[in-house]
Amino acid sequence: MTAPHPGRFSGRTVLVTGAAQGIGLAVARRLAAESAEVVLCDRAEAVHEAAAELGGHAVTADLERYEGAETAVAAALDRHGRIDCLVNTVGGTIWARPYEHYTPDRIRAEIQRSLFPTLWMCRAVLPHLIERRSGTIVNVSSVATRGINRVPYAAAKGGVNAITAALALEAAPYGIRVVATAPGGTDAPARRIARGPAPEGEQEREWYRQIVDQTVASSLMKRYGSLEEQAAAIVFLASDEASYITGTVLPVAGGDLG
Repeated sequence: MTAPHPGRFSGRTVLVTGAAQGIGLAVARRLAAESAEVVLCDRAEAVHEAAAELGGHAVTADLERYEGAETAVAAALDRHGRIDCLVNTVGGTIWARPYEHYTPDRIRAEIQRSLFPTLWMCRAVLPHLIERRSGTIVNVSSVATRGINRVPYAAAKGGVNAITAALALEAAPYGIRVVATAPGGTDAPARRIARGPAPEGEQEREWYRQIVDQTVASSLMKRYGSLEEQAAAIVFLASDEASYITGTVLPVAGGDLG
């Protein structure tokens, strides 16, 4: 496991979304260990506990709405006067089932959860980064763009890949990098805040098991990754060590390219 690099983000402000738990919290912890001023954003009140643990600042906002993204960016600017990096981790499968079993409302909910927070946050932060003519946006996609039993989620994360590629072209003249990671299966503690309802009976539990089996089979390393492995890749892309990388989606999935 790679160790943090103390001082690597000294003097820099990083806004991390989805930071109350999971990959977002792991990223915030790593950034704090590397001397960043971290602003943690989530719609769950637990984000305030995480910020207190790290000595950072917390903001609660619903990033499925553009107004929530504006709130998050404004809070970071009010607190620190600048944003050097935005890390977008909000998203995640709500249901698991073959596509023909999704209702239109559930398809819409999956897209709303896993595409729009990244779309809105990029739009909200971009004017500030353009004005400063510098900055980095790190999006978190998924290798589930090629996976079973979650077509709407795959579509949303495919959209995140497209945002990354297209926005990188627009932003490069302003000295702004836009990059992404595509995590594979990742071991994490039980979620404190559920993404959605529990599986609806044995059939949906079986569909979830099929996702796990396919995820492990697709990894050359035949295992899930850790939160720390995901955070290390994200923080690397956010750092100056990745200064010549933009428009790229880096799979972090044990060899699964999605």
